[in-house]
Amino acid sequence: AGKGGKSKRSKSKGSRKKTKKPVSEVDILSPAAMLNAYYISHNAAACLEFRGFNWPDSPKKKGK
Repeated sequence: AGKGGKSKRSKSKGSRKKTKKPVSEVDILSPAAMLNAYYISHNAAACLEFRGFNWPDSPKKKGK
């Protein structure tokens, strides 16, 4: 069964254009975001840092 060398799927050589989805604004104070921040943050400063509000002149974290 299936001794033929041709596959049933046809491969298209044309390039497909990817359509970019519009970037939606995310509310960082939404209930879902606050619940996520509650579980990942140790304190208020860590919560703000995760959200992109870093302290000025703070030392940069090194990656693991």
